[in-house]
Amino acid sequence: MIYLLLSIAASSFIFAIFKLFAKYEINTLHAIIVNYFVAFASGVLFYQGSITITQIPSQNWFYSSIILGLIFISIFNLMAITTQKSGLSVVSVATKMSVVIPILFGVLYYKEALGIYKVIGIITALVAVYLVSAKAKKEVTLKKKNLIFPILVFLGSGTIDTSLKFIEDRYISEGDVSIFSATVFLAAGVIGLLIIGYQIIKGTFKFEFKNVIAGVCLGVPNFFSIAMLLKALREPGFDSSTIFTVNNVAIVMLSTLLGILLFKEKLTTKNWIGILLAVGSILLVTIE
Repeated sequence: MIYLLLSIAASSFIFAIFKLFAKYEINTLHAIIVNYFVAFASGVLFYQGSITITQIPSQNWFYSSIILGLIFISIFNLMAITTQKSGLSVVSVATKMSVVIPILFGVLYYKEALGIYKVIGIITALVAVYLVSAKAKKEVTLKKKNLIFPILVFLGSGTIDTSLKFIEDRYISEGDVSIFSATVFLAAGVIGLLIIGYQIIKGTFKFEFKNVIAGVCLGVPNFFSIAMLLKALREPGFDSSTIFTVNNVAIVMLSTLLGILLFKEKLTTKNWIGILLAVGSILLVTIE
């Protein structure tokens, strides 16, 4: 359970950093790209296995890590587009509601049991995510023509979680979690550099050192959010449907509480009801 708690804490810390991006006018794309290389360096630093850098391309999980890296940065860009067109609440709901995809995969592929308490807990968790993410005022109206973007965020986020579980179970040994995570981040970072190269050619790239600092601050917790989640999936006692439900709901809940403590955010009655439901859903899905 300690690995899951560390993943939740790291992911919630990422939220706090993102909140500061707007305050300091950080170029999110540039900071994210730097973050991927810092996360890669963190993975290499914490790796204690026997695989050398030159042996990585021969690993069973190598091509999967490249594909995941592509999905990582693609979903980030889709999240940015969705935020601009439909608002941050829509992104939050689409991202966290995607937990149904790895849950269904766990039930159908791994034959994980779904007791009555867990079913009620999962449904409660989805309601909680919506209520916690709901704002007093709509940031942007969700237009029908923009609906494709949150749908893609939903599918992409669910695909990432599902792929992590499948690859972890099929290809990754206990000692390779750090180097696998590092390779995923490196792939995303390299793709990000290609985007920057395109911006340089177009003459739209502007270097600012504050974006580098922001990326460094983001990179370490980003690495731990993924590496600790992979380790949590390996622990006995809880199946993947429980892990993903608790992880997603707890991140929403803790991030909201951090928003209150650090950024003096105001919550509506809906938000508070959502937090209470989030606590209840976690208790329900962990009942054996």
